[in-house]
Amino acid sequence: MASTMSQLQFGRLHGLHAKLLRRHEHQPLVSCLAGLYGCQWRRYERSCTQPGDCCCNKLEGVSFALLVAAFCLTLVFLYFWGQAKNDYNDFDWFNFGNMGFWFPWSVVLLVIAACFFTYITVLMLLAVCLMSEGQKLYLHWSHKIGILVSLTFSIVATAVLSDLWSKEWKTLLLSFQVTAPYLHLGGVVLMTALAWPVALHFFRMNSRVRQVLIIGVYMTLLSTLYLVPLGLYSPCIKEKGTLGPAPALISHRGAPMLAPENTMMSFEKAVEAGSEGLETDVTISYDGVPFLMHDHSLRRTTNIHQVFPNRTDTPAAMFTWADLENLNAGAWFLSHNPFGTAGSLGAEDRLRAEKQSICSLQAFLQLAAQKDKLVIFDLYRPPRGHPYRDTWIHRTLEVVQNESSIHSSKVLWLPSDLRALVQEIDPELQQTSGSLLPLQELQRNRIVKLNLHYSSMSTELISEYAALNITTNLYVISQPWLYSLAWCTGVHSVTTNAPQLLSTMSSPLFLMSPDEYNLMWILTDLVSLVLILIIFIFHWWRERRLAFCSGSEIKLDNGTYIKFKTEMSDIWSVSSANSQAERTPTLAIVTEH
Repeated sequence: MASTMSQLQFGRLHGLHAKLLRRHEHQPLVSCLAGLYGCQWRRYERSCTQPGDCCCNKLEGVSFALLVAAFCLTLVFLYFWGQAKNDYNDFDWFNFGNMGFWFPWSVVLLVIAACFFTYITVLMLLAVCLMSEGQKLYLHWSHKIGILVSLTFSIVATAVLSDLWSKEWKTLLLSFQVTAPYLHLGGVVLMTALAWPVALHFFRMNSRVRQVLIIGVYMTLLSTLYLVPLGLYSPCIKEKGTLGPAPALISHRGAPMLAPENTMMSFEKAVEAGSEGLETDVTISYDGVPFLMHDHSLRRTTNIHQVFPNRTDTPAAMFTWADLENLNAGAWFLSHNPFGTAGSLGAEDRLRAEKQSICSLQAFLQLAAQKDKLVIFDLYRPPRGHPYRDTWIHRTLEVVQNESSIHSSKVLWLPSDLRALVQEIDPELQQTSGSLLPLQELQRNRIVKLNLHYSSMSTELISEYAALNITTNLYVISQPWLYSLAWCTGVHSVTTNAPQLLSTMSSPLFLMSPDEYNLMWILTDLVSLVLILIIFIFHWWRERRLAFCSGSEIKLDNGTYIKFKTEMSDIWSVSSANSQAERTPTLAIVTEH
């Protein structure tokens, strides 16, 4: 009885040991993986890697290297273009100026990039799973073409955008200041998952050179990833209680996601959204009426092609105010849907938007005065041959001082032309600079605010100017992550296309204390290191035991060890014989166990 029980226990332990040593081939899973990766749906078409073999031949090795390169490049481009979402409208506007028609190229490019990345990621997962199952890699020729197409798209798109829109790389660098802690976490998880196939092939290789190469590359990447946080800087990692107030919101051409830009409806929506200031662009009509228009022509935001089909390319400043009043400035918003938000408007707002007209500077200032809002505007000098080409500054000041009820202290005067004269005529205007100038020059010109592109964001710069009572406004910030970064950096105000979105934020995204970040970093690295050590130790133990057992004639037979099967059969034979001898009581005990 005791002998039977010990034999059964020994058999179970031996069974567990054999299971750990066993390299199962999960037939349905492997068939699916190999079929998707290399169209090898039948078992005889596939081959397993044997101890000492590489996971693929030289050609497939090159294909796999290209697959890894395509994965990295498509990931970089997708991340780059995803973070550039803040400037999609500028990109589409740029293409409109070159092509003459409006189309959401930015969104199309994002969808294409996402499709390529998804395709390459699926192939990468298939390859890693096949290697984890001990299968040799064979990539179908159609996938090889797909990899080359994806690789070409990523390289060409990155090169073109770098040439035409190089400032977006600064956006990418800024994004790392808020996303780097989470990118580090994701990278560690990925490297930990890769430990399984790396360890499997490392211990199965006979070539010392290959082993050193594999483990060298893996450990270099892993060590670099573990230590990356030492050089990481993020203004959103700060002690509790040191966060300043949220930046004030200055609406860019009103609320252009909710209404046609630079129209009365747009500015009223901005006020409703809680904006503290209103931004616009001012042009002077041929008969001297300052009006709001960002573009130099009227093609994009009016129905000029219907009312004046022969003057579509004529500068906006060369039209009289009477001509401008005849144009519709709202219907384009519903048809072009520049931000993809027009569909969210109710029936009443859609009807109202469709009837908007060009807004004058006087009406804009009156609205700001009634709502007690700050205003800031770009002022365009009229083209040659315009009656007000040399007096455009004086004419604008007349409207500010004499034709509206706004107080001069509510006007952030941005034009740099004739600044000394403007200060002499109206010293209460808040002089604002649109460029970085030496501190002495800023003080000499009595500058009280800087209006800079958000790519100039810098904690040191903002603090330096704040010490001289010069506040900073950054434009154009519409994404929550970018607004969060500006908030943590100490920016005083931002110009935005999305006041209705940013005004709802009660705290910055990604905000954490140094202690919280250090805990996340160290805990992530330690857990990863422990898991990787366990994986490598397990594969080392299994390969050593397999090598030892091979001398004892344990052979693989359809995933089952013959020796184990034989020993278990012998154990059950002894158990059966003892059962016959001890009859019913013993048999009951054996059965129970």
